[in-house]
This record gives sequence, C-alpha cells and structure tokens, in this order.
Amino acid sequence: MAVLSSDFTDHTVLVYNTEGVHLVSTTVMTHDKEARQVVLESMPNELKINENCRLIILTSPTPCEFQGKVKKLGAGIYIALFQGQEVEGRDAPRYPVSTPALITALIEDGQAHRIQTPVKVTLINISTTGVRFRAPYYSFDIGDMFQMDMFIGKNQKKVTARVVNNEDQSNDSSDYGCRFLLIQ
Repeated sequence: MAVLSSDFTDHTVLVYNTEGVHLVSTTVMTHDKEARQVVLESMPNELKINENCRLIILTSPTPCEFQGKVKKLGAGIYIALFQGQEVEGRDAPRYPVSTPALITALIEDGQAHRIQTPVKVTLINISTTGVRFRAPYYSFDIGDMFQMDMFIGKNQKKVTARVVNNEDQSNDSSDYGCRFLLIQ
C-alpha cells in the first residue's frame, strides 16, 4: 500500500463497496494528506454518509488501495482514508472492473516494440499489484511483457505489465493475469 504522504490529487480512482462491487471510476479532486481525506470528482449515489468503501488509486509506479469511510463536512462530502484490511485471502484483493484496454507494444530485451494493430482486450478485475483481462485465444505466454492503454472512467493510463498466468476460456479467448511493472 502506498504511503499517505503521497499526493493523490488528479489521480484516477476506482471506488468499490465493501462487497467488491465497482461503483464508479473517477478522479481525486483534492487530497488533504494531513487529514487523510480525498474529495472525488463524482461520488457514487450508492454510498451514504458513514458507509465504508474500498478505493484503488492508480498511482505510479503501481496502484495503492485504501479502505475509506464516507464523511460530510459542511456542504462537502469526502472520503476518509485508512490502511485497509484485506477482504480476500491474498496480498492484494481483486476488484471487478469491466472496461476496454489496448495492448499497444510488446517488450523484448527491455525495448518496447509497437504493435501495428493494437490488441483489444477487456479488463476483468484489478488489484494494487496487477490486472486480469480477456483477450483473443493464446495471444500471450507467461513471462511476456507489454504496454497497455487502460481506459478507466474518463482517464487513460499507460501500463507496463508482465503476464504471470493464463486460463483458456474457449477456443476464442483466454484470461491473462498480469503484474503491474509501471503505471504512467
């Protein structure tokens, strides 16, 4: 998890309820590091005052996750940030997300080689350590590294990742688990 001393202003954030349901992808408008709170560009209607939520903030080089609590101060609503307890039996809980992405380059010997026709993929879930996506059958091997454009809300993030596992879904598609190496 990232340190609360980082500034999250203008970063993309994915907001989930405590059951892991994706509510909104938006931007951090302000971040008060001392008070440990953020104001978001759009607040999900599903979240009420004093309700808990989970936030994945797409910071560089890798994202960070926080447990949050919706608070109200005067006319404004903000989310108080706390270091979260894990809700899955893994180091970085996965949260569902269904959004498009493009694999734009393959990385070989430390060099990015642009793909003439980017590979269209669909993100399935995201965590602070990586992402799972569905792509055409047998597009990648374990260990392959690539650059990807993720489209989260109104934001586009450039990601460098490595394939760590894959699972064939059919003769048409496979799911790939990838570890983040860098987010820009």
